Amino acid sequence: MSIRAIDEAPLNKFHRKLTWACAGGPFLDGYLLSIIGVALIGMSDELQLTTADESLIGAAALVGIFVGGLFFGAVTDRLGREAMYTIDLAVLVGASVLSVFATETWQFVALRFILGVAIGADYPIATSLLAEWVPNKHRGRLLGILILAWYIGAAAAYVVGYVLAEIGGAGTWRWMLASGAVLSALILLLRVGTPESPLWLVNKGRADDAQKAIERALGRTVPTDELLAASAVEQSVVHRRVRDLFQGAYLRRTLFCGLFYMCQITPMFALYTFGPTILRSFGLGEGNAGNLGSALISVVFTLGCIPALRLVDQVGRRPVIVWSFALMAVPLAVLGGGTALPVAVVILCFCAYALFSGGPTVLEWTYPNELFPTSIRATAGGVATSISRLGAAAGTYLLPISLSRLGIGATMLIGAGITMVGWLVSVLWAEETRGRTLAETSALPGASSRRTPRSGVREGDLERS
Repeated sequence: MSIRAIDEAPLNKFHRKLTWACAGGPFLDGYLLSIIGVALIGMSDELQLTTADESLIGAAALVGIFVGGLFFGAVTDRLGREAMYTIDLAVLVGASVLSVFATETWQFVALRFILGVAIGADYPIATSLLAEWVPNKHRGRLLGILILAWYIGAAAAYVVGYVLAEIGGAGTWRWMLASGAVLSALILLLRVGTPESPLWLVNKGRADDAQKAIERALGRTVPTDELLAASAVEQSVVHRRVRDLFQGAYLRRTLFCGLFYMCQITPMFALYTFGPTILRSFGLGEGNAGNLGSALISVVFTLGCIPALRLVDQVGRRPVIVWSFALMAVPLAVLGGGTALPVAVVILCFCAYALFSGGPTVLEWTYPNELFPTSIRATAGGVATSISRLGAAAGTYLLPISLSRLGIGATMLIGAGITMVGWLVSVLWAEETRGRTLAETSALPGASSRRTPRSGVREGDLERS
């Protein structure tokens, strides 16, 4: 199902505000996951944390993201995008504020887990809401901006952490955590008043509410009978359910979205999280300056996303993801040379990897939202996020072990191998969705696509169970 008034609308102030409001979730993800790494230094000294305590605190959010993505995508498809869109941010604000006053390890672990759940829930909520509001020809770029916000948030966290660490003093780490609470509150305020997705409303038979939402946001009046026709078509279809993600053609799409996301994020997240450690393995970066080094890594990854934002809408999703994975493996293979490599080569390879990784990065949330229908769109995004976090957690946990036991060279070659798996998955399963409506991109192969006579409302989700 698609609505021409949305698909063909020119970009306006509403689209821009919605994009930045939705990007707030990934921004907070990057910020909150990164600021804790800086804050743990002061926390460990003041609270006398053990290595096990630090590991639990660091891993709790990742576990929470896995849980949040897995379960709350389905809740979003059932209850709506708008309601969950602000509830999850309110939880972020509350958990961030409480973190400032925590004193025991279990308190930090519990609060970081809750933060992770809220972040994981926000991914399918915000991305499905944005995908269902933006015009077709801009969808890839605007969804890609969301992941760009992650790197900006991480860079901001390391800069804030560096400045506060330089100021020093007892309890400085609490100010670091407090900064996350303030940012969460600001983004929550930005989201207040966002209208519900018309596609979700029509999917639930609420045509009148969809009409009001479109008129309010886009200033365009869609006749009620057109939306009623769309609603009638939608109600005539057996709605997709969570189990459909793991059956038939949708199973292939679920595996594709989850596996390419995991193969992209596993080496990237490991390189990103332990960037300063890896640089030190090559003889680069020490002390608090490592925070600036991490901020620089964030900036480089951000720059890598910028050309990809344009290419996914101009060249297409499939060529971008296939070529990006192939090129990403090259600098990792070169880094397999280990500590014998000149410093200039190491820096060049890190920059090349960051640049080439922009393709799969900006498609992390585009593909899940385009390949699945309205009734399970957020669920699919949540499942893909959860699968990717398995890779992120594994990469974060195994990288230090691999560095100590196998060395930097072998570790980089393993990363190259994982990247090539992502390339193979993309070659076999990546579909081209550029410029098509969500109804067309989410339709199963061989499914018919109908248009009601007067509505301009297409229905591509007509494949019956």
